[in-house]
Amino acid sequence: MQNPLDTLEKNILPIIREEAVTVDKSGQFPKKSIAALQNAGFFGLISAKEHGGAGFGPDVAAQVIQRIGSECGSSAMVLAMHYAATAVIEKFGSAEVRRKTATTDLATLAFSEMGSRSHFWAPLGTATQTASGIKLDGHKSWVTSANHAVNYVWSAKPVKAEGASSIFLVPRAGAGLTPGDSFDGLGLKGNDSTPVRAEGVIVPAQNMLHADGAGLAVMLETVLPVFNLLNAACSAGIMEGAVAAAIAHVTKIKHEHLGTALCDLQTIRSTIAQMQIETDKTKLLVADTAAAMMTGRADTMLRVLQSKAAAGESAVKVTELAMRVCGGAAFRKESGIERHFRDAHAAIVMAPTTDQLYDFIGKALCGLPVF
Repeated sequence: MQNPLDTLEKNILPIIREEAVTVDKSGQFPKKSIAALQNAGFFGLISAKEHGGAGFGPDVAAQVIQRIGSECGSSAMVLAMHYAATAVIEKFGSAEVRRKTATTDLATLAFSEMGSRSHFWAPLGTATQTASGIKLDGHKSWVTSANHAVNYVWSAKPVKAEGASSIFLVPRAGAGLTPGDSFDGLGLKGNDSTPVRAEGVIVPAQNMLHADGAGLAVMLETVLPVFNLLNAACSAGIMEGAVAAAIAHVTKIKHEHLGTALCDLQTIRSTIAQMQIETDKTKLLVADTAAAMMTGRADTMLRVLQSKAAAGESAVKVTELAMRVCGGAAFRKESGIERHFRDAHAAIVMAPTTDQLYDFIGKALCGLPVF
């Protein structure tokens, strides 16, 4: 894949754009969009070339997610979660699993649990050694692509070791796994995010993706940077989509009795300017976070924490302004603005929530232990 953004723009975004309305209206998984991304090699965007991937870094992944998010938040989140799971699989998975993840097998994270809610780092589900393998029992509260992912990157309490968690590769088709039927929520309606229950699920011992008990380090060092960055990129994309839709509306719609367009009003132009500035600030923060990750800057973790918190808040602000500046028309489905408005609200409650991130950032700045 020579130029993923060019490929995305020419070949994939028209499909995503066309499917986005139906995905939101029906709450269906964006099958056409995800299939198009898979067929064009985007599953392996950040996977190593020797295993069929494209070998790009988090900076390109963020740009891809941002562009998809401007058209369909659900499709962007599905791919973002695949990349977050890929980061773990690339580091700890077998060559065969890495190859399939890069080419054919959609992956996702399964961390948050019913009992510990958004405290994703504290699973209550158990992992027990048996004669036939490791037995997993637990109840995940939110798993994106729950009914469509081939593999879950699953957290549980350690089998024997000390520590907060261990992480396993769990095939969705395994006996004892029960995803919820469908997702019916406010926004990101097509991301198939449902609870998943595991009852006596047996996986081979080699499906533990690292040393027993080392799950927290994997979550913080491998998963959190990619997840937060791409979540922020998705928010930035949603903002871009809302700004573009708002500009199209205020430049097209006229007060016919006055012979003026909405954009002839100074208050309208001022609001559009505020939306664009907030969007550009968010994009710059996302780009700087990716740069920090790629160069190993000393402030990388601070940027990782800041990016999701700031982008989530800004997306809510910008999409709310889009609703206001476009008036009653924004409440109609055909505008696309109210879809961006609903999608924008997911980030602030997705673990780690914005309030949790503010606490983490404050602790870091005050020299206190973050976890």
